[in-house]
Amino acid sequence: MRERDEQAFQRKKAEIMEACFNCYAENGLTGTGIQALADACGLSKASLYTYFDSLDDLIVESTAYCMSKVEDDFMQLAPTGMEDIARFIDEVPYWTAERHGKKYRLMYQVYTHPKYIEHGKAFFAGVNERYRAYARQLEPLLGIPCEMITSLIFIFVRASVHYALFEDEYYLKSQMDVLKQGVFLLGRQYGKENQE
Repeated sequence: MRERDEQAFQRKKAEIMEACFNCYAENGLTGTGIQALADACGLSKASLYTYFDSLDDLIVESTAYCMSKVEDDFMQLAPTGMEDIARFIDEVPYWTAERHGKKYRLMYQVYTHPKYIEHGKAFFAGVNERYRAYARQLEPLLGIPCEMITSLIFIFVRASVHYALFEDEYYLKSQMDVLKQGVFLLGRQYGKENQE
């Protein structure tokens, strides 16, 4: 029996997860059959089971993988300093709604389904850790303590995702206005403390 090239296998599995997740995002969780997934990947139905134990396994793994990529994509646009905050707050919610809105809808469809809710809890526990890691990266750039930045990230992301899901402009603007004021007040407070 030939030994499997693990790196090639993992690369192909990642491609399959993205193709399947995008297919689900486009057509809905219940509106997408195994044949549509196989077609989206350019594989046979049987070949999908080479990479996943079951359809549930594919759904859970592809959701976690693709939403982690969305987070990374989102945070690549993170502010580079206090002077970049307004740009980030004003532009990124609209950018992520346009680029990832369907993915957010699918994520909530998956993670609120009774069958997958434990996976959702585990994913969001990981989100909490990743946001703290992002906050640690931003702390020296913004001069605001990591704990405060983590809370600001939660507000920002939740408001952005809510906008992506429902296009609720009033909710987005009210959250972003408070967020901007909070960031600048904290920046002023901690900036002064650092100068003393």
